[in-house]
Amino acid sequence: MSRASRAVTIVVQPDGATRSQTYRVPVWLLRAGLGFMAAAAVAAVVVAALYGPLLRAAARVPGLEHQVARLQADNAKVRQLSAALDSVESRYAQVRQMIGGDIVRDPLTAGVALPVAPAVLARLADAPRGPSVGLSVPRHWPLDEPGYITRGQVSTGETDEVHPGIDIAVPVGSLVRAAGGGTVHQQGEDPEYGLFVLLDHPDDYQTMYGHLSRIAVMGDQRVRRGEIIGYVGSTGRSTGSHLHYEIWMNGHLTNPMTLLAH
Repeated sequence: MSRASRAVTIVVQPDGATRSQTYRVPVWLLRAGLGFMAAAAVAAVVVAALYGPLLRAAARVPGLEHQVARLQADNAKVRQLSAALDSVESRYAQVRQMIGGDIVRDPLTAGVALPVAPAVLARLADAPRGPSVGLSVPRHWPLDEPGYITRGQVSTGETDEVHPGIDIAVPVGSLVRAAGGGTVHQQGEDPEYGLFVLLDHPDDYQTMYGHLSRIAVMGDQRVRRGEIIGYVGSTGRSTGSHLHYEIWMNGHLTNPMTLLAH
């Protein structure tokens, strides 16, 4: 047999049949078929290696989309909470400004031995232009601002600690003015009142201004009604910025609210 006619004979004997079937396959065709199957197997392996990660990533896409949606919802809630917190902080700052109550003292004032007063606030455009002339009974509000009365007068100590005046909460540095024309009877520092000014007025009236951050008058000085005598602070026995204001007549306490003219 010549080289070109080489072939492989395949005999097929079906079960129960008396005759067999013979197939003659050329060797080159058999080799070509085996090569084709090998190439197909290699191609299948390559495809699995290249596209397998893509298929797995595609399978994870629905889960990732769910996580993204959940994160977006959480971010929306965080933004809402942030807006609510900003609103609360703004309202808290407004309330503190209204009552002048500094819960935490300024680090500068707490870190030095001498009380420090911040910049003086500008007067309102419609505020009185200047102090009156001469001595007078203390009938006027001792501040430019309305303030907020945080504690009233308590003359006996049966149910509460004695409190001889009223506490008016205003920011540190607010101007303190003489409620009436008079003379500086005493000024200085006291463990309870802190920096204070005591004025003598006609008809045996006296007014006391306590917890100042700075004193602007000297002893025996004559002051007119509305003249600046000091600046609001939190010196002495105090937990926040305010003016402690007392009125005495003939050595007896008088409720300031009965004399004050706002």
